[in-house]
Amino acid sequence: MSELKAGDTFPEGVTFQYIPYQPDNAEITACGIPINYDASKEFKNKKVVVVSVPGAFTPTCQVSHLTSYVGRAGELKAKDVDQVVFIAYNDAFVMSAWGKANGIKGDFIIFASDAGAKFSSSIGWVMGERTGRYALVVDHGKVVYAAQDTQKGSIEFSGADAVLAKL
Repeated sequence: MSELKAGDTFPEGVTFQYIPYQPDNAEITACGIPINYDASKEFKNKKVVVVSVPGAFTPTCQVSHLTSYVGRAGELKAKDVDQVVFIAYNDAFVMSAWGKANGIKGDFIIFASDAGAKFSSSIGWVMGERTGRYALVVDHGKVVYAAQDTQKGSIEFSGADAVLAKL
């Protein structure tokens, strides 16, 4: 597979792992059980923003990237976004803890593992072994926005402001 661009169909066979939010499992030290998130199937019926970050709890990802989406969640919903899916090379347990540490509840924003950066590698958007910093908007199976940030610490193209400008 090659780099995704606007107009492409989201590829088949893309699966991430995540731990769904559950009120009885909301403590950061509660592990939960990872399940598969069939992105190819889910994205056919939703308008989804995929936000890839190099790692949970890392400086830009935590301070700028995640907060841009949390702070603009209402605006994203107003633009008919059904879900924001944060992915990183971290495992599903770390991604779940990142969501819990930031008080994220429900399933509008989920935190999933792109284990081994498999998907990110398939589109060529990685940072060494880690997932790259990028955003995709997939509207009912069609990619309508795809951009990556290549400058360290930048969310110019993958932050919520950039995505909202394209919705």
